[in-house]
Amino acid sequence: MLSLELNPGLNSSLTPLPPGVGLLHVRALGKNNTLHYLLCSQGAPALLLVHTNSTSSKVKVDWPAFLVQNTTGSLKLTPESSVLYSNALVFTRLWEYDDVNDTAVPEHLPPSSFFQPYDLQNFTWDDLNKTLDPMAHTALLCGRGASESFSNGSLCLKFSAFDVEGRDQGWPSLLHNANSSQLRVVLDGVVPRSNRSRFSLELQVVGGTQVMSRVDVLQSIDDEYTPSIFKVSQWVSSPVNSTSPVLGYAQWKPVAYRRPSPVFEDATPCRHSTPVPVAQLPPSGLVRAYFGGERQTTGLNMTFSITGDPFYNTTNYLSWTVLVGLGSPPVDSFSPLVLVIMAVGLGTPMLIILLGGVCVCVRKNRPQPQVYEPIN
Repeated sequence: MLSLELNPGLNSSLTPLPPGVGLLHVRALGKNNTLHYLLCSQGAPALLLVHTNSTSSKVKVDWPAFLVQNTTGSLKLTPESSVLYSNALVFTRLWEYDDVNDTAVPEHLPPSSFFQPYDLQNFTWDDLNKTLDPMAHTALLCGRGASESFSNGSLCLKFSAFDVEGRDQGWPSLLHNANSSQLRVVLDGVVPRSNRSRFSLELQVVGGTQVMSRVDVLQSIDDEYTPSIFKVSQWVSSPVNSTSPVLGYAQWKPVAYRRPSPVFEDATPCRHSTPVPVAQLPPSGLVRAYFGGERQTTGLNMTFSITGDPFYNTTNYLSWTVLVGLGSPPVDSFSPLVLVIMAVGLGTPMLIILLGGVCVCVRKNRPQPQVYEPIN
């Protein structure tokens, strides 16, 4: 059972919120546990996931201390003893580079190819209250930088929570379950700083003893829901031993789209860098309020496009989707349609062979007429 609450426990008459600051709390109540999702726009935007073994666990925010941003413990899950696992996914920077030689490999480019990055902690974010949809369990968080590049453009995060298994309608149609939520990142209408600009998105994860530290890439032979994409990437924690379960994860398909309603030609591949340890916490008010102190942090870059693909200024639009959840990540299986096609494709030749064999056996065992009568 899902419930959504904006700015839990806030008395706006006593503690007015600064412009662009919002905290969305989604409570997913299970039979004997609760998942809490918190999406916050104070500093770098972040999504915090907390799993508790209680059906009565609650979010408690000390709002005056929380708004200071550097106050550890100003956001808690109570009772604190009920917390089993927590991690946070933070969107820290948007990198833009001039891909003069059309390589789409920014790590091989000289520093002079990179423009000043957009630090998302400095963005001005819209009011979540205007886009919150409690019935659909969605919210849209849009922000803009101070530069002229964002005069008519924005970077948006569309958040979706789920209470059943299913798929999003639009590509890449990631499979989700009741233990997951989704963020769709959309870069729309931003004026690039060169005619051959491409972008990378910097992500960081903060956690406890089992931080998400590796990316597994799984293969598939089914592209029914995401045409031409036969892989799925999973940013997961390294288990303590072979029997330890996967706890938190982020999952995506290595594809982005250049239009809001894409066709096949609008898909562009994306790839991730190897996760690396980060020495300090990301500049997120939510992370500092909940975790504080020294916590394990890893980061990676998500790079969009490959050699030969159109540059960003072709459509001035880019979207990428990531699933965030708890437990084993959802795994695609063959749909009924694919199973029927496989059954027909494999079954028909086998049926023909079987019938052919029966016909041969029948003909061999059939009595042959005598054409010559022997003499006594």
